[in-house]
Amino acid sequence: MKDIPVHQLKDRIDSGLEIRHFFPGDVTKDEAEILGAHRDDHYIFFLIENGAASLMIDFHELSLQPSSIYYILPGQVHHRIHAQQTEGWFLAVDTLLVPPDYRDIFENQLLLQQPFALSDRLMTQCRSLLCVLDQKHHEDEQIPFNLSVVHSLLQSFLGIAASGFTTLTNPHNHISRPAQLSQEFKKLLVTNVRALKSPSIYASRLNVSESYLNESLKKVTGFSVSYWIQHEVVLEAKRMLYYTSLSVKQIAHQLGYEDHAYFSRLFKKFTDTTPLTFRGCYRK
Repeated sequence: MKDIPVHQLKDRIDSGLEIRHFFPGDVTKDEAEILGAHRDDHYIFFLIENGAASLMIDFHELSLQPSSIYYILPGQVHHRIHAQQTEGWFLAVDTLLVPPDYRDIFENQLLLQQPFALSDRLMTQCRSLLCVLDQKHHEDEQIPFNLSVVHSLLQSFLGIAASGFTTLTNPHNHISRPAQLSQEFKKLLVTNVRALKSPSIYASRLNVSESYLNESLKKVTGFSVSYWIQHEVVLEAKRMLYYTSLSVKQIAHQLGYEDHAYFSRLFKKFTDTTPLTFRGCYRK
């Protein structure tokens, strides 16, 4: 594998939405492994109804419990969900169908997003929404207003999910300036980390001083700006080491480091292991 494969939703469907109700036994462990690690160019949502499931995402093993919602962001590296004894719903959603306000909620997590546990009332609402959405999505597209109805049902589900994840990350209506700045920094970092490594440049882009940006990040997350830059670099390096056959030198260059020896020292400092040792351990 030369690079981590990216699965595009348009290769499977042309409506921007894929929805499926899965049951115990639908997907075997072998079938899940065949799919392998990959990225998607779209959002994926899981609604777990009964039974537990697990998911490996960016080197974290997550456990999904009944009556919970979880989502995967575009670009996050993951394996297929292990849900051999689980009943639930799978939704693949084109980014264009996710309203900007909801995207801000889903994408503004500084740490790996966690599952959101639904109350009985919300679980009933979500299950009903998805059942109707599934039915309408498979009806004749020529039925008047059918597409509008499908999109309205989808927006309702996404709104419930976004509202729930808001309570996880920000239980109050007012978001503090440090929290807002931390979210803006994270969005800027994800899209620029290969080219920009300097905390002062990020501070300049955000129109604040470097000291204030650093103070805000530490207050909200417990870590400095430099830590998050290195975290994002090393996370991307881990993805490339594990999922591609690129050499350490090639990976260093792709991540913006001309001196691959310096990159290796940075990786070891952050992970307590060398890039090649990491690759060997995780490929056993």
